[in-house]
Amino acid sequence: MHIALDAMGGDHGSEELIAGALQAVEETGLYVSLVGDESLLNSHLETLAPDSRTAKKITIVHSSEVVGMNEHPATAIRKKKDSSVMVAFDLVRRGVADAAVSAGNSGATMAAGIRKLGRLNGISRPGIASAFPTRKKPVVMMDIGANVDCKPVHLYQFAIMASAFSKITGVQNPKIGLLTIGEETGKGNSLVKETYPLLEKSSLNFIGNVEGRDVFQGDIDVIVCDGFVGNICLKVSEGLADAAMQMLRDEIIKSWIAKIGYLLTRKAFRSFKKRVDYAEYGGAPLLGIDGVGFICHGKSTSHAIKNAIIKAAQMAKGNINRDILASLAAGNNVEHLEM
Repeated sequence: MHIALDAMGGDHGSEELIAGALQAVEETGLYVSLVGDESLLNSHLETLAPDSRTAKKITIVHSSEVVGMNEHPATAIRKKKDSSVMVAFDLVRRGVADAAVSAGNSGATMAAGIRKLGRLNGISRPGIASAFPTRKKPVVMMDIGANVDCKPVHLYQFAIMASAFSKITGVQNPKIGLLTIGEETGKGNSLVKETYPLLEKSSLNFIGNVEGRDVFQGDIDVIVCDGFVGNICLKVSEGLADAAMQMLRDEIIKSWIAKIGYLLTRKAFRSFKKRVDYAEYGGAPLLGIDGVGFICHGKSTSHAIKNAIIKAAQMAKGNINRDILASLAAGNNVEHLEM
């Protein structure tokens, strides 16, 4: 497997990204192409892996441009055709790489994936899925930000794509819930109400409506929503995890008894921190493009990049798009609806 990494994206600079690529190669034997400024990447690679056998599985592909985090995605992709994210997806298009990974501008990464690889046949809007930690097992939520204004057909297709992604992680028959404000049928806005019967009549394992409180219980495998709601859920979850850890620290330092208690339970605290750390999940897959792409958090550490590369390879190896197309062909398509 060969993964193309946009080595110019992210908040921590190219060194952090290259370190993650090296870790992925060391653990799995994958091949990685670093895409970006050749002289800069060569310099970092020589520093991080001098005379390393691992470095022999890493190639550098030059690109002359970079898409900034604050640039408008569509404009940046149109004007910067030689940007690192565009070149990374072009490697996938040409069959050089099996998947592309980027921690740069999320909108630009999605736009580059669509521009270079196109949409899967039958998918009107690609989206972004994300795995959330829960009490029992991760739950896949889609969409988490790519599509803020959706139609029922889009949520229907999100369910198909997210279900296929859940199967890649080992779930045999993913249970799918529709996120809304009440469990009863008929609860929610017009989008949810019109989506419900589409999911109910499908061959998907649809269990009905779910509420926000159900997200972290671990009884559902896939939660479907539009990108506006999904992105808010994602950001609230990240903020809550950080705040909970900080509040625990604040309470621990208040008394010596609490400090002793922490010493006795710190292993449990470390395990909890690992469970809610986004770095353990690597990133979020782009689903619905005719290829494999992964979007990472802008603040991704080398550990997160390593995991994203490994998971992107797993997606490519599992041929997730074959499963999505098969599900559409099996009667889950809704072409009669207005796209």
